[in-house]
Amino acid sequence: MTFQKMIAPFAAVGLAVAAPAIAQSASALASVQAHLKSTSSMTADFVQTDRNGQRLTGKLTLKRPGKIRFQYQKDVPLLIVGDGSRLTMIDYQVKQVQSWPVKNSPLGALLDPDRDLSKYAKVLPTGSSDVLSVEVKDPKRPEYGTITMVFVRDGSSPAGLRLRGWVALDSQNNRTRIDLSNQKFNVAVADSAFKWTDPRPRKRK
Repeated sequence: MTFQKMIAPFAAVGLAVAAPAIAQSASALASVQAHLKSTSSMTADFVQTDRNGQRLTGKLTLKRPGKIRFQYQKDVPLLIVGDGSRLTMIDYQVKQVQSWPVKNSPLGALLDPDRDLSKYAKVLPTGSSDVLSVEVKDPKRPEYGTITMVFVRDGSSPAGLRLRGWVALDSQNNRTRIDLSNQKFNVAVADSAFKWTDPRPRKRK
């Protein structure tokens, strides 16, 4: 008996087990994609935890495609704004501004509802049928970082899912966790919410 014939029954069992898992994964990704497409805007309270355990709170405002605002608690002079094309971090204490394309950050997967998750995402085990965890990264662009989004099943939310938060890992391995609460979906959000005041002194002509 050849080796191939000896392992054939085990291979068949392996395929039988793998097929439902693959189907479930594809179904989960389709659900997440449907949620993103069905969510035109969202507001929420957030708690941000960095890799050192420091926690900050604030208000999140999101409007797809590409717009997001992290308004931190009053004693934190930071603001992060995505205007549809670029993500900008403003430090009002030291009057510094940093900016980079939204698509080059882990948040790109969250802010672009037309991005095909099946090419970049994989479903992670959570141990609960009511929780979905999806990791998104571009293997061809590791410098863009990784985002792991966590959803809970909620019949009152778009496509039956509610975004509970995410963990972002940038190219320097800086880990940031965002936990959301009081989510409100598809509410009216003005584009003016994504404007910001430049703290840098103006150059005289």
